[in-house]
Amino acid sequence: MQGGQTIMEISEWAMDLERERGRKNAFFAEHWQSPIAPEDRRKFKGLDYFLPDPGYRFELELHEHEEKKLVKMAYTKGQERDFTRWGEFRFIVGGKECKLQAYKSNPEDERLFILFRDATSGKETYGAGRYLDVEPERDRTAEDKWSLDFNKAYNPWCVYSKDYTCPLVPQENSLEVAIPAGEKDYPLKEGLEFTSEGKGACLQ
Repeated sequence: MQGGQTIMEISEWAMDLERERGRKNAFFAEHWQSPIAPEDRRKFKGLDYFLPDPGYRFELELHEHEEKKLVKMAYTKGQERDFTRWGEFRFIVGGKECKLQAYKSNPEDERLFILFRDATSGKETYGAGRYLDVEPERDRTAEDKWSLDFNKAYNPWCVYSKDYTCPLVPQENSLEVAIPAGEKDYPLKEGLEFTSEGKGACLQ
């Protein structure tokens, strides 16, 4: 358990997570703005997830960068876009110290955007990586920390359709450890396949 939560609190968290997943499935299956093409929705049986695991829910300090540099982030269709490298989250998984950079697409935006790959990428999860959105109203704690919940990790929309373009995970956010939490790969995917090798963001 993270942060000394009680069994009741963990149970409520898991139920809220399952309800959130159910709402997303309904949106994908029925809404006109669903990323799944109308002709493919009859085959859609719901997104696939790892079971909720509170061990992958962290309450962390954001180590905000003094110098917030602009980084050019590559997109799946070859474009580039500037993001601000805002701060860094540090945590431990499987005895390894890990870190992830948090970005902002607009410096005036309060929301933090985290892209990551891990040892499940290209296996149980989408090879190009997954995303997390962290918002202060929802994810800021009373102790001025941030809730970083990998159970809410989601796939970019380009996994569901080639009509979308999505930012690729920067190498500095490639984790060497597995994060078996959140959304799994989409079995009906038609989007870009992407893998990369290189130095990860965890230390022995």
